[in-house]
Amino acid sequence: MTLILSNDDVEKLLTMPDCIAALEEAYVEMAEGRGISRQRSDCITPTTYSDDAIYGLKSMDGVVPKLGVGAIRINSDIVTNPLVGNTRRRVKIPAAPNDRYVGLVLLFSTHNGEPLAIFPDGVLQRMRVGATNGLGVKYMARQNAETLAILGSGWQAETQLTAACSVRDIKSIRCYSPNTENREAFSARMSETLGIPVTPAAQPEDAVVGADIVMCGSNSLDPIFFQKWVEPGMHLSSIKKPEIEPAAIRAAQKVVVHTHDTSPILVVAKGANFRENTKEAGWNAANQLDFKSFPTLPQLIAGYVKGRESDEEVTCFLNNLGLGYQFAAAGSVIYKRAMEQNVGHALPTDWFTETVHP
Repeated sequence: MTLILSNDDVEKLLTMPDCIAALEEAYVEMAEGRGISRQRSDCITPTTYSDDAIYGLKSMDGVVPKLGVGAIRINSDIVTNPLVGNTRRRVKIPAAPNDRYVGLVLLFSTHNGEPLAIFPDGVLQRMRVGATNGLGVKYMARQNAETLAILGSGWQAETQLTAACSVRDIKSIRCYSPNTENREAFSARMSETLGIPVTPAAQPEDAVVGADIVMCGSNSLDPIFFQKWVEPGMHLSSIKKPEIEPAAIRAAQKVVVHTHDTSPILVVAKGANFRENTKEAGWNAANQLDFKSFPTLPQLIAGYVKGRESDEEVTCFLNNLGLGYQFAAAGSVIYKRAMEQNVGHALPTDWFTETVHP
């Protein structure tokens, strides 16, 4: 049987510590050459939805033989890039029927190739991003780090905080985002969720000054953290390339990236208004840095490179590109728990397999 799971199912089955542990184990497999991941691929075309939007068909996949699974994540997106204040943003539109997004994870067995499970990517998407940056904190932030600043109050920012608090004893958090109402609501909600005071800051400088850890969790296509804010002993963290100014990255004594792939494989159709591929923006941000010269998070976790060596060092983790591998690693936990707890809808595997040679 093939399990069909919902986002609600995934949220109940996978905790942040579970996700961090699954990725940590899988990254060792990747560093040692046993786990593999294919570079993300995006096909970009015009769309009839609106003149300022594009259609994106995105896929990424990976295989963790130790866990007996492979996964592919597929997104069918309508994307716009509005200018909010002075910052260009990446905004997905819930344009499918009933105002919904389209993202799926397909989990397969490496034993016999069968489809094990199919579920939406939304909950796992932001959890695996949070967990990845949480691992950056675990291996690179000071052991005594207790103050944290978050730049952003959207859907990614929440799991950034959850992950950081899973690996460090955080005592206080300050949040800045341009929208006053959003940052105040986010701060109130996360204070209750984490049991830690989360204070809204009127300016980004107010949030980052004196922080042991600064995490960027935004949808910005432009820098939101700058060199002038760097302080000794800080750990910097971003969920995409553009968020931290290149000069601030250079100010760090240790920089680790998620992967040496610096952008997706981009196939852009004529006529697509794809702002994320413009000079010095989006995927072209920070291209003056040699990303291949930086060690990767799997190499750090496996012990091939050193993490923080003193409390005075400035460290930086750049979650520069997601991996389909993450969906396989965390997906194995979700599937195992679902089977143990009898969660989801089981459909005949024959519906998803065939007798005709493909």
